[in-house]
Amino acid sequence: MNHIHEECGVFGVFADKTYPVAKDVYYGLYSLQHRGQESCGIVVGDDGLFFSHKDLGEVPTVFDRETLEKLPGGTMAIGHVRYSTTGGDDRNNCQPMQVNHQKGKMALAHNGNISNAFELRQKLELDGAIFHSTSDTEIIAYLVTRERLVHPSIEKAVLATIPHLEGAFSLVLMSATKLIAVRDPHGFRPLCYGKTADGRYIVASESCALEAVGAEFIRDIRPGEVIVFSKEGVNSYSAHIEKKEKKTCIFEYIYFARPDSVIDGISVHEARMRAGRILAREDEKDIADVVIGVPDSGLDAALGYASASGVPYGIGLIKNKYIGRTFISPTQEERVNQVRIKLNPIRSTVENKRIILIDDSIVRGTTSAHIVKLLRDAGAREIHMRISAPPFLHPCYYGTDIDSEDNLIACHHTPAEIAQIIGADSLRYLPVESLSELVGNKNYCNACFTGEYPTATPVNSSKARFEQPLSMRNSNDK
Repeated sequence: MNHIHEECGVFGVFADKTYPVAKDVYYGLYSLQHRGQESCGIVVGDDGLFFSHKDLGEVPTVFDRETLEKLPGGTMAIGHVRYSTTGGDDRNNCQPMQVNHQKGKMALAHNGNISNAFELRQKLELDGAIFHSTSDTEIIAYLVTRERLVHPSIEKAVLATIPHLEGAFSLVLMSATKLIAVRDPHGFRPLCYGKTADGRYIVASESCALEAVGAEFIRDIRPGEVIVFSKEGVNSYSAHIEKKEKKTCIFEYIYFARPDSVIDGISVHEARMRAGRILAREDEKDIADVVIGVPDSGLDAALGYASASGVPYGIGLIKNKYIGRTFISPTQEERVNQVRIKLNPIRSTVENKRIILIDDSIVRGTTSAHIVKLLRDAGAREIHMRISAPPFLHPCYYGTDIDSEDNLIACHHTPAEIAQIIGADSLRYLPVESLSELVGNKNYCNACFTGEYPTATPVNSSKARFEQPLSMRNSNDK
């Protein structure tokens, strides 16, 4: 495993008349930029015609003012920000993906990871399918297109496709006349919708993106639900989908989502505060002079720890806001370089102090070791690291691109050994049995911590398999 990536973000808008929908999507994607920084794209639908632009890079780079203004007004648009979970980070894998077929045009944006993608792609290729990308999103698009040939409407084709898919998929699709939102039967990844005061419907991965375009939150899309937005109104379909146990990714609350988002009725900010309070409850008393968090997702947990322990909260690290997340940067070299310029300590907060340092996770230990060294160099006397998640011990097949245990430091070392490796005086993780306290239920997936998977594990999960010719893949599988 050379890469660990986060999820993607999807956004869609449906208007009852021509409107500058591309600008809505632009602002929505900007709000979801934390979910993907490798590539982004927008497709606008106007009276059956599609206009699009997509490329590698972040939203303001790919869509400068001139590029955005070239996209015409329309009645619909969808957008996507991406990190590669299945497939590489080349232009062919940029989304949304578009399909032209005899029943009309379709555009598709996907957040998640299809755990049976290898088997589906192999079968489709043996049946004569030709793929132009290495992304599992193209597999979904191909299946929907195939079902569209035998079903009278795009929504019925989508409903017929869902039983073939395993794993995580929150989708927005656009046909000539309809915008469709889909959430997988387990609800691994978030998806919600709202409405603006002038009647535009908005679909987004997180509620924070609704607010960015002035839309009022209506509700989360339910696991296994398909919602169709058209001139006929809003229609929901779910009876055709097999009911499954809800398993929202717990790491959405710990790290992925923006703290101002609300997912399935649960505040991300409050969930992270609760994690900090649990860490304080598990700790010894009087071991520190100040609590600091690693920006950004460690800050809420640090506030929770401080409020529960009575240890003062301090701002000990300043983040360069123009640097992306190191956990999900594409290469190890880029991660190291980003950490060097991403964070700076505030000496007056940490010098000669015993510090509780709270972060959301330790994956390889590289980032943590550098942060500890920064604080040591700024004069910190003791550093007690606390992690607002349990240790990563198992691969994830639902979007977090952990496809091997090889580079997971917790698989090879005890907490005491990891503390020594990263240079901390002590290390403690959030107890896995306390995860339900974060969200107030047990309807979540914690397989990356426990190995208890909600679905069958893939026969083959290696990304490299998608890069090889079919004949080579067959021989390697023997």
